[in-house]
Amino acid sequence: MTLLKESYLCHLLSLLLAAYQHSALHRLAVRLGAWCSRQIEESAILRPLCREGAAARSWPDSQACKLFSRLVNLPGRLLRKFYLLLEGTFETSFFAQLAFRLGDETAVAEGWLILLLWIIPYEYWNNAYTLMAFLLLLLLLHAGAMGRGDRRLDVEAIGFFPALFFGAVVLGVVFSLTRNASTRFLVYHISAALCVLVTVSALRSAEELKRLAAGASGCVAVSSLYAIFQRLSGLEVNESYVDMDLNADMPSRVLSFFDNPNTFAEVLILLLPLTLALILCSKHFISKLAASAAFVLGAAALGMTYCRAAWIGIACAMVVMIFLWKPKLLPLFFALCLLAVPFLPGSIWNRILTIFDASDSSTNSRFPLFKAGLEVITRRPLSGAGLGTAAVQRYVKLLNFYHARTPFVHSHNIYIQVWAEMGVLGFVGFVGSALWGVKRAAYAVRHCASGAARTITAAACAALCGALVCGLADYLWNYPRVMCIFWFVFAVALGGAKLCAESLNERERPV
Repeated sequence: MTLLKESYLCHLLSLLLAAYQHSALHRLAVRLGAWCSRQIEESAILRPLCREGAAARSWPDSQACKLFSRLVNLPGRLLRKFYLLLEGTFETSFFAQLAFRLGDETAVAEGWLILLLWIIPYEYWNNAYTLMAFLLLLLLLHAGAMGRGDRRLDVEAIGFFPALFFGAVVLGVVFSLTRNASTRFLVYHISAALCVLVTVSALRSAEELKRLAAGASGCVAVSSLYAIFQRLSGLEVNESYVDMDLNADMPSRVLSFFDNPNTFAEVLILLLPLTLALILCSKHFISKLAASAAFVLGAAALGMTYCRAAWIGIACAMVVMIFLWKPKLLPLFFALCLLAVPFLPGSIWNRILTIFDASDSSTNSRFPLFKAGLEVITRRPLSGAGLGTAAVQRYVKLLNFYHARTPFVHSHNIYIQVWAEMGVLGFVGFVGSALWGVKRAAYAVRHCASGAARTITAAACAALCGALVCGLADYLWNYPRVMCIFWFVFAVALGGAKLCAESLNERERPV
């Protein structure tokens, strides 16, 4: 580190930075950034989108929230009473004290668990792993609450719309055309719900938030290294993933530990912003270097997936990240993007151009899928066909809605697919949850002082925005592991917003 600080390169960079700070370009960037910052506060278009709705405002004080909170916290209260009944025995027990200590470090355990869960190769993966992992974390959280009376599951911070969405998930099974298959998908959604509940409730400090970001960064590093290894080892080109007539020079699309290049790209969209946040808020050189290496590897692997929707999604995520974190850097970011265009590999540039090519078979194949999904919505707008892709597949086949060569797997659009599965209630719950998470995180970032919680919350908000944009051209939840990662990032956004609000209240509290 000392050698780096004393090097000519560091000295040159310091001189350039000093010159930039006093330049007209810097003054222009500051003014443009200030204009961007005012848009959230003053824009007639953005202000209604950023305003908290009546349902969200009334949720913490509602009878439904109080009842739901009592139900989910009932095991914790019973365990606490049991502890008080036998307090002397628990206080002298080594294993009881160990369990209580582990319960206090639930967020740390989750950081390691998400890393281990998300680097299991596809051929060895079982979706039950996610359910078991978050049940274990829930038990740890209850153990911590048992030893300390000030712990509980924070239903209020999760909000109204996620609760509405989970209700729609249950109704999706009740009204499903294939109830047995939908029950299997219900287990996946329960795992995701546990992920949100445990993550939001376990977070108590910015350091714990950084631990979760570190787990996500570890997943990016390991999976990206394996993806690069695939490329170097000569992964065979799979013609079902790309139109070879328009992309004849394109090499194989890497998929890392996952079943599909698009799936891997969706994971990177969700986790790369958290890796970037870890670079920005790490205090030690080694951790910054490790996070930087993970980000570079992840960016390279994302390019090798050749997933166009993911590229658009990550671009959107980066714009949102900078807009929330430091708006004055937006002009510089756009300038760097323009300067980078000539250095893009030819295969990537050609792949980008095919987005606008009407003859691309990959693009054209989506329109019959969209149409079939919309037909399902038209026939069953209130209840949907039933939870899970299997129910929609059966209904599409039964009424002959799909007329293309490739098999119908899903609608290739997360909004259409959610409505087709769970009806209008599921659609409102999903869109409302996504907007709730984004708005809560954006508001917290705008009103919180600089720090790790603010940076990671901005990154989680940006990742959600990127995933939602990518979801216009793909169904992110076709792979349940990606569904869990989506809701994990959502929980990080809400948990970070909660920490930001607590720090703001601490500053405003009179001495």
